[in-house]
Amino acid sequence: MDQNGVFANLIKQLTKLPGVGQKTAQRHAFAILKMFPQEAREIGQAIIDIKERLIFCSKCRNISEVELCLICSDPRRDRTKILVVEEPSTVYAIEKTGEYRGLYHVLLGVISPLDGVSPEDIHIKELIDRLADHEVKEVIVATSPNMDGETTALYLSKTIRPLGVKVTRIALGIPVGIDIEYADEVSLVRSIEGRREL
Repeated sequence: MDQNGVFANLIKQLTKLPGVGQKTAQRHAFAILKMFPQEAREIGQAIIDIKERLIFCSKCRNISEVELCLICSDPRRDRTKILVVEEPSTVYAIEKTGEYRGLYHVLLGVISPLDGVSPEDIHIKELIDRLADHEVKEVIVATSPNMDGETTALYLSKTIRPLGVKVTRIALGIPVGIDIEYADEVSLVRSIEGRREL
C-alpha cells in the first residue's frame, strides 16, 4: 500500500487524536473507507463545524456556540456555587452525571512552574472577577490530583479565601494521577459530594 497516498495520510492524521495509535488509526481508516460517502462527509463536516463555530463562553470559558453558554444562561442553576475545572471536557463529564446543578469556571490549564505556566496564563483573574458580586458562596476546586492540579488548588484557596468565599476541594474518590475527565461517573459524584474545605 502506498505510504504517501490518501489512505496513509488519513491514518497519519487520525494518530494525532489522543489515545489513537497506529493500529487504532488504521482500524478507523478502514471503517471510514467502508462508509457511504455521505457518512464520511458528515464526519468531516462535524470536525470543521467545531473548529469554525465553537467559541469559549464569555463568562465561564466552557465551549459554546453563543457568547453565553447554556449552563451560564440557565436560570435554574445554583448561582451560589462555582465548580472550577481545568478543561471543558471535565464539565462535559460532570454534566453527564446530572448531579451537580451549580455553575462552572474553566481555567483552560493549570499552574505549572516547570512548564512556565503562571497564574496569569490561565483564567484565574476572570474567576476572581465573577466573585465580586458576592452571589457566590462556595468555590469547589476540581483540578486533577497531580502536582500541577494541587499547586493550582492551593493558589486558588490562598487567593479566594480572603474574599470571604468558602473554598472546597473535591474528595479524592478519584484515583491520584488520573485526569478527572477519565473518571467514572460514580467516582465523580462521590468526589463532589465528599468535597472538603481548603
